[in-house]
Amino acid sequence: MTAPTRNSQRGAVLLVALVMMLLLTLLAIGSMRSVTMETRLTAHRAHDTKLQNVADAALREAEFRFYGPGYLVEKLEASADNCSKSNTLKANGLNKPCLLAIDDAHLLTFVDQPQEATDDFLKSESQGGLLWMPYRGTDPGTTTQANTQYPASWNSILAVETGNTAVNAEYGMAAEGQGTYFYLNNGKAGDALYLQSTHANIYLGLNN
Repeated sequence: MTAPTRNSQRGAVLLVALVMMLLLTLLAIGSMRSVTMETRLTAHRAHDTKLQNVADAALREAEFRFYGPGYLVEKLEASADNCSKSNTLKANGLNKPCLLAIDDAHLLTFVDQPQEATDDFLKSESQGGLLWMPYRGTDPGTTTQANTQYPASWNSILAVETGNTAVNAEYGMAAEGQGTYFYLNNGKAGDALYLQSTHANIYLGLNN
């Protein structure tokens, strides 16, 4: 048996080196793809979080408009005048909501798919007003924007059952605005994300 020559040994070392370089290259490519994928996932997650915050800010203003004892009629009856840019926040906390009156034929669509809503969804008492109120922020002292790329907007409707607008009202006092009232609020970030919230308010009536 003859011993391997020096030339054959050099060829084996070259082959092993090439294989090792190939493996290292494949590992590097795999690592780069993994980093790229993680970067994209992080960017998408940050973008989704931004949209969530913008739409959530709009919901907070929609709910904030119902705080305080004033303007009970505006909190129970839709008015196109309240759904306008002139309806700004007041420092005294007495604010008017943008309460929409949705046509019965479009109510279910409005609740399930607010992004499909148009002015045709509105009853006559809401015609002429904005369908979506621009976000002003919950600080009456300043007008802020939730995001420059995705403007925040909001609206609210009174959630009622047929024939019942108030819950737990004393007999005959629903006409005075007494009872528990439920509201559905919509908030959106541009046209990219829509959120909804519900809340209940207890009112003692117009004379209290």
